[in-house]
Order: sequence, then C-alpha cells, then structure tokens
Amino acid sequence: MAKRHLSRRQSWRIEKIQEERASRAARRESKALEELEGGDLGPEQTGLVIAHFGVQVEVEAQDGELAGNVFRCHLRANLPALVTGDRVVWRAGNQGIGVIVAQLPRQTELCRPDSRGQLKPVAANVDLIVIVFAPLPEPHANLIDRYLIAAEHAGIQPLLLLNKADLVDEQNQAPLEALLAVYRTLGYPLLEVSARQGLGMDQLKERLNGQVSVFVGQSGVGKSSLVNTLLPGVDTRVGRLSELTGKGTHTTTTARLFHFPGGGELIDSPGIREFGLGHVSRDDVEAGFIEFRDLLGHCRFRDCKHDREPGCALLKALEEGRIQPQRMASYRHILSSLPEPEY
Repeated sequence: MAKRHLSRRQSWRIEKIQEERASRAARRESKALEELEGGDLGPEQTGLVIAHFGVQVEVEAQDGELAGNVFRCHLRANLPALVTGDRVVWRAGNQGIGVIVAQLPRQTELCRPDSRGQLKPVAANVDLIVIVFAPLPEPHANLIDRYLIAAEHAGIQPLLLLNKADLVDEQNQAPLEALLAVYRTLGYPLLEVSARQGLGMDQLKERLNGQVSVFVGQSGVGKSSLVNTLLPGVDTRVGRLSELTGKGTHTTTTARLFHFPGGGELIDSPGIREFGLGHVSRDDVEAGFIEFRDLLGHCRFRDCKHDREPGCALLKALEEGRIQPQRMASYRHILSSLPEPEY
C-alpha cells in the first residue's frame, strides 16, 4: 500500500494536537513534581536510567541500601532529555517515586533523526553496537552500512550478528555468504547464531560479557528472541513476520536495559526499518567506509565527488577490486539521501 501523503494543513493540525497533548502532560508532571518536592526527599545519590516512558524514566539505584531497586522518577524542568543508559543524580521520595536532579556526562551516545528530522538520542554510555540481521526478513547491505556509519560517528565498536542462522537454505545461502564475505574482508567482527536452536549463543555471551551493548536492526530479525535466550525470565514480547510483506512487526516500544548475571548490560531498542543519517556530513559518511581511509585525499581533484572524475583514487580502487561494488553503491545511495547542506 502506498504511503498516504498529508497536506500542509493536515500536518499542521497533527503537530498542533501533539503539542497540546505534550503541554498537558508537562503541566501534570510539573504539579506532581511540586507535590513530590514539597515532601521529604532522600539524599542525592547516583542512578542508572533503565527505561524511558514519556516524561518519566525508570531509575535503578546504584548506591547504599537502595542499590538494585527501581524507581519511577520525575525530571526537573531544567534537565535535558534522558535516554536509557544515562547515569544520573536523583533523590528518592515515597512509594517508589523519585526526582532526578542532574544528568552525569555521557561517554558515548547513539543518535538518529526522528520523523521530523530532529536529532534524537537512542541510548547512552554504550560500548558495543550489535547490528542484528537475519535471512528473513532479507538483509540489506545499505541498512547495515548505515548502522556502521552511526557506530563510527558515535565512537562505538560494532558487532555484526546474523541471527536465525538455522534459516539459511539453498535459496538464500549464496547471497548471504557474499554479503558476509564483504564484511569479513573488511575486518568487522561477525557472529552467526540462532536464538531458537542455541547455535553460537555461548560465543555471543562471551562477546557481550562486561560490555554495555545495544541491539539494533530492522523489525523481525529476532532481537527480542535473542534477549529472551540470553536472559531467561525477561520474556520480552516476540513478533512474527508479516505474511503479507515479509517484514517484521514492532514489539519493543521503548529502549530497555537488562543486566547480565556475570556483568555487563544489554539495551534492547525498538526495531526500525530505516536508519536516517541526516545528522552526519559527507565526511562522516566517508569515515564510516573504513576501506576509503587510505584513499581519501589522493584523488587528482581536491573536491572530487568520486563519481566520474578522472584521477579518482576511489574509482581506481573499485576497478582494481580493492573496493567492493556493493559498498560503493551503498556509499552513493547514502550520500544521495543526505539533506542538502545549508549555506
């Protein structure tokens, strides 16, 4: 079914309704916060944001007698938007309610533009981005490359994870092997697992041990099934593939943090089918293609667009097989999707 395009007036009305709802929620939150701060609050202590729900977050206490307990917390108005993985200073109130008074500096943050094109953090203080894909829904190199660019831009180590390896058959084996070979040649860490059959899961646990990891990938690749296998008892909702489209259904609606018994954390993020890179520049995109690094700056022309220019180092490497056609096509597709720079 084709997407329905809204008129400017319809878009304005929807935006207006959303603003009014947000304003009402903010007023309710402000009143609740005033009542909470009018009572007795405990001393300041550190906490970890393990989930986000609208104008409130769930915070896990990190200090003293309350350590390990989870509190639903209000945010003071002067605070920036918080995301799962943020470390904060908070004060406990009554009945499992608290107030966040400060955000501690982030070591890393994974961001993506929202539907309005505004940059939105997805998770904070992440060490490892686990890029999950599967034989079904069919994996797309361009989406994987977008995640790799985002990881490079954020300074976070990526791990490529083929889930549902038990679904590899005669029809999809050749294209899958060709896809995996490209990333193996580039030196990216890559694991093949099956959450359903347990294949490779011990290897994955070992790789995640001691790390703060975030699972990303399009809907239906089995991220929630992986979480359930890695952390029995968590029981995140698992969605089936749509019989009509072959695409996944969204089951995770907010990023949530889980602890591994042996140390380390896992952030399960909402599945997305597209990963916008409107917040990155052309230079950022080129930096995300690691095979370009030794070639950039060696073209005949300083402003080379790596398209048809004579003396282009990238085109020469493509001709000689040092750059894979799949990666070059992906690079050009991503560049064409970036917004025009404003002068």
